[in-house]
Amino acid sequence: MFPALRLSVVLGLALVLASLPACSKKSEKIKIGVVTNCTAEFWSLAEAGANKAAQEADVELQFRQLEKDFDASAQMPIIDSWVKQGVGGIAVSVIDPKNQTEDLTRIAKKVPLITMDNDADQTGRLCYIGIDNYEAGKAVGRLVKKSLPKGGTVAIFIGSTKSANGKARTQGVLDELAGQKDATGTAAAHPTNADLKGKQFGQFFLVDGEAKEDGSPNNAQPLAAAVLARVKGLPDVCLVGLYAYNPPAILEEARSKSMLKDVKIIGFDEAWVTLKGIADGEIVATVVQDPFMYGYKSVEALAAKAKGDDSKLVKEPIPYRVVTKDGGPDETVNGMVVKFPKVADFEAKLRADLASVKK
Repeated sequence: MFPALRLSVVLGLALVLASLPACSKKSEKIKIGVVTNCTAEFWSLAEAGANKAAQEADVELQFRQLEKDFDASAQMPIIDSWVKQGVGGIAVSVIDPKNQTEDLTRIAKKVPLITMDNDADQTGRLCYIGIDNYEAGKAVGRLVKKSLPKGGTVAIFIGSTKSANGKARTQGVLDELAGQKDATGTAAAHPTNADLKGKQFGQFFLVDGEAKEDGSPNNAQPLAAAVLARVKGLPDVCLVGLYAYNPPAILEEARSKSMLKDVKIIGFDEAWVTLKGIADGEIVATVVQDPFMYGYKSVEALAAKAKGDDSKLVKEPIPYRVVTKDGGPDETVNGMVVKFPKVADFEAKLRADLASVKK
């Protein structure tokens, strides 16, 4: 009996030991990777949303704000390393859709892939999480028209027009100003300053005939300073900042040059400085996305997908909103309900969202 019993115990122990690695592996948390296109307050809000979703779904989050702003060559190694680690899903704000499509298509065949904020729709990604940037750009154009009802001089600032959102956002503004689709403008000299060259879009003269691309937050303020110096003394001027860091840069330079009363400033995104500028009456308004929700929805969808659930994949654009000092009633634009929150209420909600993330 003893030899048989001993053999039974040994065999039983062997079976238990053999099963341990599989059990251990199975108990590891699903890993989700999120990589941005730059480092900014906007992405800190997205990271807070991503952390909240990760806590709720009980997954491990790796959130990387790109240190080399808008550098696709710095973004892809991060994504490739996550694939090698065996992450359960990746969300990326695409920097250069044209040149990244091949690489991202390769990634999407190996790992569930979502694009957020910036899209690359030919990659096989599961869904895009973001606003309709063209329509949001048109909303900015409407704000410009309301600020300068008789027309005037406009300068547009943006990080890049290579990205899908940068291109669509800029074109939306120009189409609204021109009153036509795919507007290209007409080359012209400024009506009261022949040395200032640009393009005419309807009643609006666009400085240099194109958006001023800074390529990095570090260049935003010097670029705003240079343009302000060129438009000084002109009537009816509006400066538009289409990336989160642009409105604060414009505001700082307009303040330093004592030009706040001479120019209208219209922004994009919800940087704290921008919101304060609206509350103080120094910025007209800002069209905002929802970075907190971008992060939350991306992780929620990828975590669910990793568990075999496709129901959390986002199918419609997330609505943009227009934040003003006093707010206003909802408007329906092209079938979408657009909210106009009061800046104080909007900021309170934003801080509540951030506070909802457990440390």
